[in-house]
Amino acid sequence: MYTFKEFYISDSMMDGIERYLNDGIPPGHFLTAIICNDLSGAVARADDTNLRNIPAFVSYFYNQAPINSWGSIKKMATWMVSKREKS
Repeated sequence: MYTFKEFYISDSMMDGIERYLNDGIPPGHFLTAIICNDLSGAVARADDTNLRNIPAFVSYFYNQAPINSWGSIKKMATWMVSKREKS
């Protein structure tokens, strides 16, 4: 679990983030919106728990994830290809 102030990312969501970051496995629609820096998409796709905790997801990617792994759909696609090529 990752925490930021009073917000958190659950272990199950961290699993999806780690699969994406480590292996280039595409995440679900909510995480895809977060990774692509699509706030309106993230809000539209979030369940109640993740909706309340969006600041933790933003903090995680901003502070913990490699800069070239998030921020746009192009960066996400390039990241996934690079990770799959290393496998």
